[in-house]
Amino acid sequence: MTLKINSIIALLFICSSSFGQRELSATDAVFTALENNYQLLISEKQTDIAKKNNRWSEAGLFPTVDLVVAQNNTIQDNTNNPFTFTPGIILSQSINPSLSLNWNIFSGFRVKMSKQRLEQLETQSSNNATAVIENTIQDVLKAYYTAQLQNNRKVLFLDIMATSRKRFKYYELKEKYSSSNSLELLQFRNQYLTDSTNYLMQDISCKNAMRNLTLLMNDTTETDFILTDAIDLVIGDVNFNDAEHEMFANNQNLKNQYISLELQHTQTGLQRSFLYPTLSFQAGVNPGWSNLRELKDGNLEIETQNLSYYGNLNLRYTLFNNWKNKRAVEVSKIQEQIAELKVENMKKTLSSTLQNLIDLYRVRTQLVTISKENVIYAEKAYKLAEDRYNLGTINSIDLASFQMTYQNTTIQHYENLFNRMDTYLEIYKMSGKIGLELPSSK
Repeated sequence: MTLKINSIIALLFICSSSFGQRELSATDAVFTALENNYQLLISEKQTDIAKKNNRWSEAGLFPTVDLVVAQNNTIQDNTNNPFTFTPGIILSQSINPSLSLNWNIFSGFRVKMSKQRLEQLETQSSNNATAVIENTIQDVLKAYYTAQLQNNRKVLFLDIMATSRKRFKYYELKEKYSSSNSLELLQFRNQYLTDSTNYLMQDISCKNAMRNLTLLMNDTTETDFILTDAIDLVIGDVNFNDAEHEMFANNQNLKNQYISLELQHTQTGLQRSFLYPTLSFQAGVNPGWSNLRELKDGNLEIETQNLSYYGNLNLRYTLFNNWKNKRAVEVSKIQEQIAELKVENMKKTLSSTLQNLIDLYRVRTQLVTISKENVIYAEKAYKLAEDRYNLGTINSIDLASFQMTYQNTTIQHYENLFNRMDTYLEIYKMSGKIGLELPSSK
């Protein structure tokens, strides 16, 4: 399996069973985690909100139309008022609907800046969702290969424990027939118990690593996974110039910093729009119907009706407000400069970190080569030691020393493989190539 995490996958992983055992590749683990990741689901919802808000209507380009209907009822008692032309108790009822239109024709390019800001916010939300995907993929892959590392160590300890048990049982039989040295029997008994302890402790570590993996996958099925991808990946060298170019183009943290710079530039445009005059238009129609009648005299009743139209243009220009708008533009420009400095600082920091990671990756690649060869020689030495022990040229203590050397050398090789892969994932994440493009779900 070559680690090409940036490839576009067309089909989502579908669970084949709920119980029992199931083979699990690194890609399957990643897809399962992405399907069930709550943070990713939240990020997708936030992206949907940003997409819905990215409209010219939200920016204020189109006019607004309001319909208001008012129904008024008033009772006026004029029985004790000698200075009125409508004595008695008067009931006044009216219906006054109004239809009004408000249109901001020009506001110093504020509508254009608002639309641009909404587009930038949508891009920022999409970048945030991508960052969640990248973090999830990296965490799942590290957990997957951590579990594979623990599995390899468990197999090693199991093999060593089985060999120690054979020796112990063999010398136990020899002592039974009084043909062995009791010191050797004690030595092999002690070695067997030590190897058994190591295996049991490693079994716990292996189970914990698998639990961490299933937790990241958010898998609730009672499935025993069989990991199919070996930790000994075929990974090539990484060129710094190519990786740096891809990092500047695809790194999500840097992209978000660029978006912050663009948002600040848009904010400067919004502040500058307050320096221009604004032109607005209002139009409407107001019909009205009224009814007045004397509650004690049914013959006194008056009905009225009126209809009015209006259309107004308003031009507004702020002549002086203590240079508040001018200062706001100047402050926004300074904040733009701060955002530019942050971008440059992040680029330098990322380049330095990338160079360190590539150097570390090359060193760890060399360590893998060395430890692989070291394992070969340690295994040969261990087998020769067994032959020498069987011939009686070395004692059990020397044999245990060769066994421990082989065990530690093999474990160190597994650690070097994992460390190399871990550094490789860090480089791929920084260069923005770790993301998986998932097809949208219906």
